[in-house]
Amino acid sequence: MTAAGLHVLAVDDVSPALDELCLLLREAPEVAEVTAAGDPLTALKTIRAGRFDAVFVDIAMPGLDGLELASLLAQLHRPPVIVFVTAYDGHAVSAFDIGAVDYLLKPVRAERLSAALDRVGKMASSAAPDTASFTPPPDAMAALPVETAGRTRYVRRSEVFFAEAHGDYVRLHTRSGAHVVRIPISRLEEYWEGHGFARVHRSFLLALSAVRELRSGSAGGVIAHTDLGDVPVSRRHARELRQRLLHNAQRSELGRTGRRQ
Repeated sequence: MTAAGLHVLAVDDVSPALDELCLLLREAPEVAEVTAAGDPLTALKTIRAGRFDAVFVDIAMPGLDGLELASLLAQLHRPPVIVFVTAYDGHAVSAFDIGAVDYLLKPVRAERLSAALDRVGKMASSAAPDTASFTPPPDAMAALPVETAGRTRYVRRSEVFFAEAHGDYVRLHTRSGAHVVRIPISRLEEYWEGHGFARVHRSFLLALSAVRELRSGSAGGVIAHTDLGDVPVSRRHARELRQRLLHNAQRSELGRTGRRQ
């Protein structure tokens, strides 16, 4: 917290709600600067680029919800103060278990926001100043929660051979079976593209390490063969896929050569 006031990040996937929250925060005398993020991925990227005193975050968001985002932020060397802003009161216990300092229900009233900012200010002021190296946010999507019959299990990214789009859901294909997760494949691509996955078709995201060989399809296209089945590769993605597979193979061979020396 600077002498000028709090630096706050507001996170909500509903644009009107995000705009309203930002307006309320900017009108508060305790706040010096407000940054908006329309989804958890953008929030994580924004936090990598700067330091915030507090994050005001919605809970019900697709892919990575507010509780999961807060859990990730809590692992930082200097985590921001968390305030949840939600239309539902059923998550309050979980929110405070994570360490949130307040839990605001929508629509947010100015006096409740003022009380929350007072708590944030006290927490931010009590935090010891630290000029050491900044710890980046942990990997947001190393595992995905899968809800089945009232139970939640986590499918690790390293288990997934390929993901198949089904509207706003994806089906994750693993050796233990197929698991359905509510997240658009375009969003999953954003999270996983830097972790060994490639978009090879409008409906498929493929783990490069899972590819055993490339085959010619019946219609002149390309098929990526994996131990769990074949994945179609669109013509516009075929060249890039071949280049990435070649690069991975060369890097792997260099690693083995280095270990033999």
